[in-house]
Amino acid sequence: MDWDWDFVRQILPTLIQGVKITILATLLGSVLAAIVGLGIALARRSPSKAVSRSVGWAAEFVRGTPLLVQLYFIFYVLPDVGILLPPLVAGVIGLGLHYGTYTAEVYRAGIDNVPRGQWEAAKACNLSAMQTWSHIIIPQAIPPMIPALANYFIAMFKETPLLSAITVLELMNQAKSVANTYYRYLEPITLVGAFFLAISLCSVVLLRWLERRYGKIER
Repeated sequence: MDWDWDFVRQILPTLIQGVKITILATLLGSVLAAIVGLGIALARRSPSKAVSRSVGWAAEFVRGTPLLVQLYFIFYVLPDVGILLPPLVAGVIGLGLHYGTYTAEVYRAGIDNVPRGQWEAAKACNLSAMQTWSHIIIPQAIPPMIPALANYFIAMFKETPLLSAITVLELMNQAKSVANTYYRYLEPITLVGAFFLAISLCSVVLLRWLERRYGKIER
């Protein structure tokens, strides 16, 4: 099968629309993963063993099951109990919850890396727990975490083709639709690879900058 540039120009607007949905799902999923991960990390440090162990078990369960299975559960099983979600919302929730369990470990490592003296100084200054976390611990823990968090968000971007399984019209689903309509797979699938490669390379450049900017921990 020969490469057809006219066909490429014809299908490009459709694929670009898929790129927009892919990037939107990644950005929203990244925000949710960052929030969920922080919540899990803080809950696992709870003085209540029931809370810390329950959250830890739930995080391990999510981390130990495939993302595709979780997406199917959210989109196809939850409607049986009355929870019906649009495809994009279900996809964002699936990505956010799944990667939130991984970012939780990044948060945990960053928090543990804060010198013990900082905790003791906050206690000596009679700061409340909320003040200690918001003014002392989190501002010091977050910057070294940024490169690792960005790495997970790039990995999330590469996982977005799984959203096609729940009918999200992201890049891969658009390409499959075009290919099945015209019975030409060379151009759409090749363009999918080219789009993912281009965006991934740009993301790697950003990641390298983040590593140089925030990767070194100053004491």
